Amino acid sequence: MNDSRRDATAPRPGAGRKRTLLLGIGLPLLLAIGLGWVLWTERPWQQLAPATPAAGGGSGIIARGEYLARAGDCIACHTARGGRENAGGLAMPTPFGALYTPNITPDDETGIGRWTADEFYRMMHTGIGKDGKPLYPAMPFQAYTKVTREDSDAIYAYFMSLAPIRQPSRPHELRFPYNNRELLVGWRSLFFRQGEYQPDPAQSAEWNRGAYLVDGLAHCAMCHSAINMLGGSSESKAFAGGLIPNQYWYAPSLTSNREAGLGEWSIQEIVDILGKGASARGAVYGPMAEVTFHSLQYLAEADLRAMAVYLKGLAPKGESRPESSAQLVAPGVMELGRRVYEVQCAMCHGNQGKGFPPAFPPLANNQSIEMESPVNAVRMVLNGGYAPATRGNPRPYGMPPFAHLLNDEEVAAVTTYIRVAWGNGGTPVSTGQANELRAVRLE
Repeated sequence: MNDSRRDATAPRPGAGRKRTLLLGIGLPLLLAIGLGWVLWTERPWQQLAPATPAAGGGSGIIARGEYLARAGDCIACHTARGGRENAGGLAMPTPFGALYTPNITPDDETGIGRWTADEFYRMMHTGIGKDGKPLYPAMPFQAYTKVTREDSDAIYAYFMSLAPIRQPSRPHELRFPYNNRELLVGWRSLFFRQGEYQPDPAQSAEWNRGAYLVDGLAHCAMCHSAINMLGGSSESKAFAGGLIPNQYWYAPSLTSNREAGLGEWSIQEIVDILGKGASARGAVYGPMAEVTFHSLQYLAEADLRAMAVYLKGLAPKGESRPESSAQLVAPGVMELGRRVYEVQCAMCHGNQGKGFPPAFPPLANNQSIEMESPVNAVRMVLNGGYAPATRGNPRPYGMPPFAHLLNDEEVAAVTTYIRVAWGNGGTPVSTGQANELRAVRLE
């Protein structure tokens, strides 16, 4: 598409992966309460033995904590649009009402200034707040439980070193019965497994470091796994991809070469896409662009490489890409799509879709274009997008929106053309799908 250069401005904090409440849905969750009632009445999370107090406020542990907080992408959720960093107040719209993130600066009255290191670790490890109540799983404690006590203490020391900001946390606005935290008992019994990460002795130290980051602080599976009818994710389908509710973006499978395709990527290509937001294979947009901007670009090269080693091992090699489905497209639709592409897209992406990477991503032989879900491709045509401005790619090119230039028929036709041309194996896009995504209200 006709791309434009952008300044290194920040994406809007918090509009990324964690804007979704992973809560049960309707009657099934109510029925699940009983499955976890014993867990609630016994409250094993309140029986944790006190650990060694956190280290003092030395610059070493604070710097380490800041690095780890970046790896956990804390700032993205705990900073409202236009608000002060880590002071909370970001609205997380859900099908059940709105959640608002809390203030995590060390203010005694409105933040976490009176929290102890033990209470902070309990929250990270068990998903239980200072008041003894379970947290809503929009807070990714399912992943943070894997974080070691040492790293939790470092993150705690970092937050306690910040300037306190007096800003009361806004109460959640959840409809009945979802405003009753007791309902979370059943959800926890089904989908939460408490425990620090245990290294796999059969794997290398680098692989284990990558697994610790990917499965723990970075909580990648939270977006890249499908959500079931109870609002949870099955371990058997971890990283298998899924639509991010309330955002209308699809997080591709990291276990299938027909989607993210990391099994066929080189380690360096994965490192580049994580840390820079762009590689010879393509670029990141949408929620993943914000993750890269706020978090991954700040990680050390060794940690990015460790994550790449682990992620590459998730994808099975040898899985064939889908065959071209151009024969499924009506000739008139194909011709309309070709004409729109020549006028609006070929200048940047080339007549044969090869692009000019990393500035202008290739569209031919690009697994992200031919995924089963066309949501991301349609969203990019309608709304455009920018790769994140990072230290490794400070002035990325972006793609402008075409919603004001193309009608639904043209959007569907050009997206269909891109998904099936040049041997791509995507499926056709209907005008109804284009219209549905056009109607999405973007904040």
